[in-house]
Amino acid sequence: MNDVMMALGPYRFSIASAAYQSLQRRAAYNWSSIERIGASPARQYVGPAGETISLEGVIYPSFSGGLGQVDKMRLTAGLGLPLPLIEGRGRVLGFWSIVGVDEGQTIFERGGAAQRIEFGLELERYDGGLASILRF
Repeated sequence: MNDVMMALGPYRFSIASAAYQSLQRRAAYNWSSIERIGASPARQYVGPAGETISLEGVIYPSFSGGLGQVDKMRLTAGLGLPLPLIEGRGRVLGFWSIVGVDEGQTIFERGGAAQRIEFGLELERYDGGLASILRF
């Protein structure tokens, strides 16, 4: 994956196609609150709540990858399957589900084709069993 920044299942983020400009990763943790008489609530750690990754980037279709790249992201999301997420250096980040795809278009040419496409991708970590991934 030499020029690939990251791979999400069959989709590749790269400088030559859809390059993300920012990556935000958030891990949340669950704490249960127990009400007490005459005192502040007691808190107890009950486990991880989950992780999310937000990718934002820009595509210049006339220079790299063509116009259908965000459509490919939507198609990949529409599969309804958790997908392996692998960094360009080979580090496996586990399975992730696409929960949102955003698109914005600016700088149009004749015929309405955008010269600049901004995209956002929201991922959530999938920690379910392999049986649901292999349901097909």
